[in-house]
Amino acid sequence: MSLLHQDSPEEIDDAARGEELTKGSSHVVLAGIAAAVLVIIAIAAYVITGQKPPPATGEIVAVWAHPKHTVTPGFDAAGAPMPQESYDSMLVFAQVKLHNQSDKPLFLYEIVTNAMLEDGIHASKAVPKSEYEHVFVAYPELAALHGKALSLDTTIAPGQTEEGTVVFHPFRVTKQEWDARKGDLGFTIKFQYQPSLVLAPHVAVIER
Repeated sequence: MSLLHQDSPEEIDDAARGEELTKGSSHVVLAGIAAAVLVIIAIAAYVITGQKPPPATGEIVAVWAHPKHTVTPGFDAAGAPMPQESYDSMLVFAQVKLHNQSDKPLFLYEIVTNAMLEDGIHASKAVPKSEYEHVFVAYPELAALHGKALSLDTTIAPGQTEEGTVVFHPFRVTKQEWDARKGDLGFTIKFQYQPSLVLAPHVAVIER
C-alpha cells in the first residue's frame, strides 16, 4: 500500500463505529456487575435484618449428682408380700438461669437432661415442684442443695430473668456407669409456642 494512500471516509466511519460499540459493550458489562453487587448487598441486608435473636438465653450455673442405692419394701401398697428389689441410681440437680429477651412472655413447661453412657443416650425429665420438696424430705443429707425451685409452669415476662434449682428423675445407672459417661450433660429447656433452648454446662458436675 502506498504511503500516500489515505483511508476512505467509509473506512473511518466503520472504525469509529467499532470503537463506539466496544465502549458501549464495556459499559453494559460494568453496569451488569454493579447491578449484581447491589442485588447481593440487598439480599444480605434482608437476611441480616430478618434474623431475629432467640427468644430466650440461659445458663446452667451448677450441676450436682448424688448416688443412691434403693431397696424396695417387701410388700405392695395393699400390704401383700412381694419380692424385694434393689438397684442403683443417680440423682441430678441443676441450678438454671433463664432470660426472656423477646417482647412476648415465655411459658416454661419442661426441662430435660441427657447423658451419653456406654449403651447410648439416657434422658431424664425434671420433676414437678411438689416432688422437688419430697426429695429433700427423703434425703435430708442433701439439705445444702435446697434452694428456690424453678417451677416447670413458670411464666417469664419480657426482659425478666428467672433462676432456680431443678431435680431430675433418677438415672437408673450404677456409679461406675455414671462415672464412665462421655462428654458433658446436655440440657433442653422447652417453652410453649417457642423453640427449645439447648444448653451445655460450663461447670463440672459436683458429686454430693
